[in-house]
Amino acid sequence: MPDSQTAPVREASGPIASLPNLRELGGLTTDDGATVRSGLLYRTADFRGLTDDDAALFAGLGIKTLYDLRSDAERASVPDPSFDGTRHLALDVLADSEQAVPANMNEFFADPESVAKMNERLAGGTVVDAVTASYRHLVNLPSARAAYRRFFAGLAGEDEAPAAFHCTAGKDRTGWAAASLLTVLGVSRDEVYTDYLLTNERLVPSLVPLFGRFAEAGGDPDLLLPVFGVREEYLNAAFDEVAAQFGTIDGYLTGGLGLDAGVADRLRQTYLS
Repeated sequence: MPDSQTAPVREASGPIASLPNLRELGGLTTDDGATVRSGLLYRTADFRGLTDDDAALFAGLGIKTLYDLRSDAERASVPDPSFDGTRHLALDVLADSEQAVPANMNEFFADPESVAKMNERLAGGTVVDAVTASYRHLVNLPSARAAYRRFFAGLAGEDEAPAAFHCTAGKDRTGWAAASLLTVLGVSRDEVYTDYLLTNERLVPSLVPLFGRFAEAGGDPDLLLPVFGVREEYLNAAFDEVAAQFGTIDGYLTGGLGLDAGVADRLRQTYLS
């Protein structure tokens, strides 16, 4: 696991209360002793509940490119705010998935019929398998490959950083974006997983009101943890899919995403010091 010297850089210039799952990737170290440059790469959830003061703090990060990995329905339900000098790119990772993400979680969890169906499915014990399978889809779905191709190509281009990327909860689509990017950069596997698992500390406590609405509508909130938390086995599934299909993370970029071999080198040159 990474040592405590990396901890101070995990916040995005200090915590932004209404963006609990926001963090930067700077400060993480690679296996050969390089460091991810600070102030260039940020991951987050969507911007629902963003206060005016926190919007000013986020704007102060100077984000040039904001990658939105959500569906059209999710974006329509919770649009990204506009930030001066920030270009927004919509990349629907799960467009080809048969499992649609609810556009509005608050409305979904307030509907007793929806909650009853979800509670029955969760109680059946299949949810961990379903989430694990969804991580393989992040690697092999055509829409996912197209979205992550644009993501990596953009980050390797000129004048796109500082950049931020997000989905709805900032944990699965965003989690794979961060984990695969950090792996391309050569960050140690322990630190990749430590960053990924931070979502359990950052996001889950902020979802207590959502869990409460689920309970009020007749659901068992304890059953939600496998859905709204993250587990090593989820991320393992994505990396295992990469290994099975493409051999290495660089093979994923070239064989899976169709990028030229120079993209990985440009990413390392741009984001490592």
